[in-house]
Amino acid sequence: MIDLSTYDNQHYRPGPLSRRVFWYGVSRLFFETRLPWPYAIKRSLLSLFGCRLRDGLIIKPDVKIKYPWFLDIGAHCWIGEGVWIDNLCQVTLGDHVVLSQGAYLVTGSHDYKKSTFNLILDPIEIKSGAWIAAKSIVCPGVTIGACSVLTAGSVATKNLKSHSIHSGNPAILKSTTKKSSHEDPKALKK
Repeated sequence: MIDLSTYDNQHYRPGPLSRRVFWYGVSRLFFETRLPWPYAIKRSLLSLFGCRLRDGLIIKPDVKIKYPWFLDIGAHCWIGEGVWIDNLCQVTLGDHVVLSQGAYLVTGSHDYKKSTFNLILDPIEIKSGAWIAAKSIVCPGVTIGACSVLTAGSVATKNLKSHSIHSGNPAILKSTTKKSSHEDPKALKK
């Protein structure tokens, strides 16, 4: 049985309180709003708060990012409206990753087997060319393979293979896709 009176996550230190409070205010004003702030402003603010990002990020209104200093975003990624990146620890997006409307990436959970309900953290990696479709969930510790698709409303509880389409709850392999010539380094040398 869980005894929340014994819960203690004092060991978890996501950064100085002042930094977290300041980010909370900036996030509410520029990210968690329906106002269409220019992408350049959002990119600059993410960088200012420690997010490592490459060129070409498109980030729509009403996006929630827990801690930008635990976020690494590749080139030419799209983050749709209502996306929630609940990154208590590292989230890494490769190049050309799409997070569609309402997608949820969560890196934290709790150990329900212990009465103390201990906090568990496990990073997420979404490899280049992957698409996390609308209202999908990526759970802690999951790696989404390159050029794979997690279909709308699906839940990735385990790693997804590259060049594949997964759907359902939990997500299961539905089909595989072919590699295109621009993804195959050998083809580029020809």
